[in-house]
Amino acid sequence: QVQLVESGGGLVQPGGSLRLSCAASGRIFGFNDMGWYRQAPGKERELVAGVSSSGITTYADSVKGRFIISRDNTKNMVYLQMNGLKPEDTAVYYCNMDLQRFRGFSDGFTRENYWGQGTQVTVSS
Repeated sequence: QVQLVESGGGLVQPGGSLRLSCAASGRIFGFNDMGWYRQAPGKERELVAGVSSSGITTYADSVKGRFIISRDNTKNMVYLQMNGLKPEDTAVYYCNMDLQRFRGFSDGFTRENYWGQGTQVTVSS
C-alpha cells in the first residue's frame, strides 16, 4: 500500500506564492506518475499539474506560467510551486499517484491509484 500526505497549504493574498509538498511512503516500487489535482466546492476535481516517472510535466492551461511541478525521487517527494496566485486558485489540493507495476512479459503492467487527504489553499485579500 501507498500513503500520500500533503502539506504547505494555507491563506495567501492574490499575487502571493505557496509551495505544496507531497510525501509518499509504502510500497512504491515501480513506475509512478505523480499529479496535483484541485477541487473547489461545487466543482469537479481537475488536474492542475502532472509529472511522469521520467520527469515529463504537464499543466492545466489555467496555471501555465505560474505553477511548477517537480519531484525528488530520492526522497519520494513531489512539489508544486505556485506563483502569482489568484482567487480562482482557491481549492483543496490533492496529491495523486498512478503506480504501474510490471507483472511479467505475459501479464504486462498493472496500475494502482492513490490519493492524499488534501491541503486547503485559500487566495483572498
